[in-house]
Amino acid sequence: MNPLYHQAKFINSSPSLRDTPPDTGLEIAFAGRSNAGKSSAINTLTRQNGLARISKTPGRTQMLNFFTLNEQLRFVDLPGYGYAKVPLPVKKQWHQLMENYLLKRKSLCGMILVMDVRHPLTEFDWQMIEWCQHAQLPLHIILTKADKLTYGAGKNTLLQVQKELSELPMPLTLQLFSSLKKTGIDEIHAALNRLFAART
Repeated sequence: MNPLYHQAKFINSSPSLRDTPPDTGLEIAFAGRSNAGKSSAINTLTRQNGLARISKTPGRTQMLNFFTLNEQLRFVDLPGYGYAKVPLPVKKQWHQLMENYLLKRKSLCGMILVMDVRHPLTEFDWQMIEWCQHAQLPLHIILTKADKLTYGAGKNTLLQVQKELSELPMPLTLQLFSSLKKTGIDEIHAALNRLFAART
């Protein structure tokens, strides 16, 4: 358990890079498809139910949402991608916002990629993995909604995903996670510690 993550506070939502907090210190970005359970994971690991907005309508996170942990460390919740029923121009706008952030943000030191354990390695997931590989950005994957599968089926999926990613020449770790059962919290705290420590 790491009390640092329980101190998370919302700073702002930024529709463009111009509106983001100063590009200093270190940031870890959370990415994932709109229905992968990203907001729930952030709320669970920070022990704050209302920190990241959870919506019944996937794709409500349309901006870069910044959360401060202390003077030097932050989380960034990236726009959910994939399921949102929005016009194509809006999707392109989100994509451009994410691309600008990922390419230009100097304080970005790691990525948490959130995947639904029942639907891992979607096209979007592969795009994010390839981007992290290209940018040499350390990556930690959480397979959420592990409570929807039996223990054995969850472990099998974890091993299968691990096998598919084992050839990639990049720093990469992964785990099972359940917001409902509160499982995998210590693991994700340890992963966040590693990602922040790698650049300090």
